[in-house]
Amino acid sequence: MSSYLEMVDGPAHVKKLTLSQLQELSGEIREELIAGLAKSGGHLGPNLGVVELTIALHRVFNTPRDKFVWDVSHQVYVHKILTDRKKRFRTIRQTDGLNGFALRTESPHDCYGAGHAGTALSAALGMAAARDKNGTDENIVCIFGDAALTNGISFEALNNIGHTTKRFISILNDNEWSIAKNVGAISNYLNKLITNPRYNKLAKDFENFVRRLPKGEIALRLAHKAEEGVKGAITDVGLRQTGSLVDTDGRGGYGSPVLFEEMGMRYLGPIDGHDLPLLISTLEFAKTCDHPIVIHILTQKGKGFEAALKSPEKFHGTGPYDVKTGDSMPVRADTPPNYQDVMGQTMVKLCQKNNTLVGITAAMPSGTGLKHLEKAMPDRYYDVGIAEEHAVIFAAGMATMGFHPVCAIYSTFLQRAYDCIHHDVCLQDLPVIFCMDRAGLSANDGPTHHGLFDIAYLRCLPNVIAMAPKDEDELVDMMFTATHQQHPTFIRYPRGAAEGVPIKDQPKLLEVGKAEVIQNFSSNGKRKVALFGLGPMNTLARKAAVQLAEEGFDCAVINPRFTKPLDDGAHEFFGRAAEIVVTMEDHVLMGGYGSAVLELFSEKAVTTPVVRIGWPDQFIEHATTQDELRNKYGLSVENTVAKVKAQFAEAAPVAAKLIEVA
Repeated sequence: MSSYLEMVDGPAHVKKLTLSQLQELSGEIREELIAGLAKSGGHLGPNLGVVELTIALHRVFNTPRDKFVWDVSHQVYVHKILTDRKKRFRTIRQTDGLNGFALRTESPHDCYGAGHAGTALSAALGMAAARDKNGTDENIVCIFGDAALTNGISFEALNNIGHTTKRFISILNDNEWSIAKNVGAISNYLNKLITNPRYNKLAKDFENFVRRLPKGEIALRLAHKAEEGVKGAITDVGLRQTGSLVDTDGRGGYGSPVLFEEMGMRYLGPIDGHDLPLLISTLEFAKTCDHPIVIHILTQKGKGFEAALKSPEKFHGTGPYDVKTGDSMPVRADTPPNYQDVMGQTMVKLCQKNNTLVGITAAMPSGTGLKHLEKAMPDRYYDVGIAEEHAVIFAAGMATMGFHPVCAIYSTFLQRAYDCIHHDVCLQDLPVIFCMDRAGLSANDGPTHHGLFDIAYLRCLPNVIAMAPKDEDELVDMMFTATHQQHPTFIRYPRGAAEGVPIKDQPKLLEVGKAEVIQNFSSNGKRKVALFGLGPMNTLARKAAVQLAEEGFDCAVINPRFTKPLDDGAHEFFGRAAEIVVTMEDHVLMGGYGSAVLELFSEKAVTTPVVRIGWPDQFIEHATTQDELRNKYGLSVENTVAKVKAQFAEAAPVAAKLIEVA
């Protein structure tokens, strides 16, 4: 570790360094980011892009009294290094290490936790309003990316800032990327504003001219409205030069007036987000403002690492890599394909045979696997930006016109669109297909990204068909089956590598609500245990059955396939035939698949004891691997076997007493 970084243990030390020393510090931090994440992976590109900004923030402001609210907060690695967590930095996203996002319980310098986009402006405005109510004077600084402006919550906040508070500092970190390349009118608007030389030159000339007048500063304030008009007029001219007041790609645009200033915020910029002296002086000015201000900075995602500059999407959130080349660590030849790639490749095949299918993603083409469709059939692919609510309603609209839209959205992000699922899709009983990646754990990312709640939030809604494949071949069958349904259909599957099962040439049409019996009882006179393993937990159920058989049990293994509708007949049959029923799910126990089985048994008066294996009623932390967390919380073969044996041990004394009474 280099000299200046060794000297900095907290924000106070940043203030003691000279500008030239701070610039050297920025280089040292980049080296630490590149070296530190090579082994564990993480959000490298975004953090390389905000090194100077983060240093400038800590030079000008005083956390934790002043508050930094980061949108998504995947770009807080530098902030963590500068706020007493430098020595733990290389534990980030690993078991018992630093969280990959801002986390209130981790440090007082993290004033607001996050993990999803579009929340920062609203949260920061709430803090500013509370500060005003309290009569205190701390600074609230909101750092949000250009991608946050594709999210509707951001606009709801912008609409309220001007009449809620007089002191609000926001920084628009514009790198033209969120995860994938930003899309839509907002991105085009920012690019036109930045690249319009007439706007930038005339705005600067106007300000310089006014400053030379007697009492120029007063004149500038009096001319503020006129300045807005100049900005609007010049921007309008710039757009008219393209031939119309819409973007040249036809997706709509913004002419006059300027977006932020019409919402009551003073716009400054764009400025170079890597010019440390300029950033510091601009932030010092922002502290003195008595009106809401947005500072528009331009940064390079991945700055300082050639591989990240060449592949910004890959290095937004990367796995381990070679520091010298940027190449990902080699994957074993026998590693199964990732579920998202199976999904994406299947979409291409299905779209080739079915003209009603289209794929929709909310800024996650690689993460969901829809990049395969984008490449093969771009006319059947839509990326709506970080706007899950819009994605769902957009899909609903297409469904009313005879299409069969496939929304590929992570389970945790689909939570954001719950009202849209309820009101726009399920209530109207529209045939929208939802492919929910990351259902279950996203171990490195932690609680903001774990998809542990979707069974509960979906099974209470009418008209829903909900499935969970045990392997990649069954995922293909379920996608094929979903295209034959005229109801909202949901398929949940985990992150990462699948099971390594060969995929059939022709997918199978599954009977809706029908479970699969993997292994029936052998009727050998031994104690009977029925194991229902949902989705990826079916592998654990089969392994548990092997161990239980070795210890003298007669086991049946069932693949439920459907969480709604449940296969009532199969569950009741095995519930009555077994002495103990085990349900296994990669989901919270409360309201999940096991709860559905208990409800069914109550209705059918099945009194067989049920052992439920799943996640407890709490938010699960991050860890290096999924298996570490599963073992910690009992989602394991060993714990399943132990619970079954314990259940029989508890039942034995009761049976003995009944015999004595008889």
